[in-house]
Amino acid sequence: MAFLSTRPGEPQIELVEPDGEISPVQRFLTERGGGLHHLCYEVGDLARAIVDFRARGALLAKRPKPAVAFGGRPIAWVFTAEKLLVELLQAELST
Repeated sequence: MAFLSTRPGEPQIELVEPDGEISPVQRFLTERGGGLHHLCYEVGDLARAIVDFRARGALLAKRPKPAVAFGGRPIAWVFTAEKLLVELLQAELST
């Protein structure tokens, strides 16, 4: 996994590749092929963002849980009414 960005604070692209023949990523690629998988948005209030997405017809695909790739910040997954998979990432709290 690698994150590509042009400048701090700008959008990033995450590149993912299988880490072995039995990895979930390899299974996904074998079944569906490569390409865009999902979009991720950093949000100030994860619970509120979930409520807002659901009000627009999205379905909660995975409840919030800590994300290893983001230092344990919570993430949740929703499917929009248009069938787009969206990852919601809790923004870091200001100190």
